Amino acid sequence: MQIRELAVRDAYVIDLVAHGDARGRFTEWYRADVLSAAVGHALPLAQANHSVSARGALRGVHFALVPPGQAKYVYCPAGRVLDVVIDVRVGSPTFGLHDSVVLDGEQPRAVYLAEGLGHAFLSLADGSSVTYLVSSAYDPAREVGVDPLDPELGLPWPADVEFALSAKDREAPNLAQAREQGLLPTMAECEARYALLGTGG
Repeated sequence: MQIRELAVRDAYVIDLVAHGDARGRFTEWYRADVLSAAVGHALPLAQANHSVSARGALRGVHFALVPPGQAKYVYCPAGRVLDVVIDVRVGSPTFGLHDSVVLDGEQPRAVYLAEGLGHAFLSLADGSSVTYLVSSAYDPAREVGVDPLDPELGLPWPADVEFALSAKDREAPNLAQAREQGLLPTMAECEARYALLGTGG
């Protein structure tokens, strides 16, 4: 298992090792010690989610208000998705920047993103399965979205896929509107949260 930081600060890709023989394959897809050594604190586990998506399903950009925010550890055991992390933290040196990773069932890897970062993924195959661990339980009153097709974000969605979005994601504000409406977390809020987690709080 190898972990490295993405272009977006406080987001990481974890390359996993699959062990296989005639019986099938085994993958250790999450290690608390490896992740905490890289990010400086443990991931508090509050909820585990699982989605199955048809090709073209575009989910996100989603994030939760900070504090407490919602860190995510994302893994695709079957199918293929383009996973994208977006820095929506006002005041961050990488504000507006994104990075992407292909997650699939053949070359297993995972993505971790800290509280305050935006997350989206596009299913590139029918039946793509995404499992993710999150640091806080889902609270619709604290869930925020930004338009994943916002030209200002310039997210790297492939041109040969027909997108299917939820009504909520289709109606989400663009990044500039979300900033004007005070919907985006600040880097100061996020750093305070990370510092608290680093002390075990």
